[in-house]
Amino acid sequence: MTLTITILSGSLLSPSPANAQLLPPNAKAARVRITQGPELEAANGYLTIVRWTTNNPGGSDDHFAVIHYGTDPKNLNETAKSHIRLNRSHSYTVFRVRLGPVKPKTTYYYKVTSMGSDGKSDGEESAINHFTTPGPGEVIADSPPQPK
Repeated sequence: MTLTITILSGSLLSPSPANAQLLPPNAKAARVRITQGPELEAANGYLTIVRWTTNNPGGSDDHFAVIHYGTDPKNLNETAKSHIRLNRSHSYTVFRVRLGPVKPKTTYYYKVTSMGSDGKSDGEESAINHFTTPGPGEVIADSPPQPK
């Protein structure tokens, strides 16, 4: 009797991830669209953070925010990705990606998109935008607006 209780209580105190219930993917949105941004959230002389908001793309909870960028608008030869988990209870998703290292006082051109964990695009891509990084010791910081 004591052994049975010990085993039972041990399994309750340290649950195995294998026993966790995995939810099936949500239905994919009929159309994903960028509803806010993309825009510069923060920048200093060596890194930059860009954010944008879309309606919730649905599908797999694991998603990636993706930025293609470079110093020539015709050659966006750098890529940065950031993993995100979708919140099923929200109608929107805020994506943020850190670019770096970047050079100070340099203009970068970029476009943003997102994709599921399977590598398939959510189907929306921004126009090409640009920003100029601050000089050494300078910082650009913006408070993120709250999605509506």
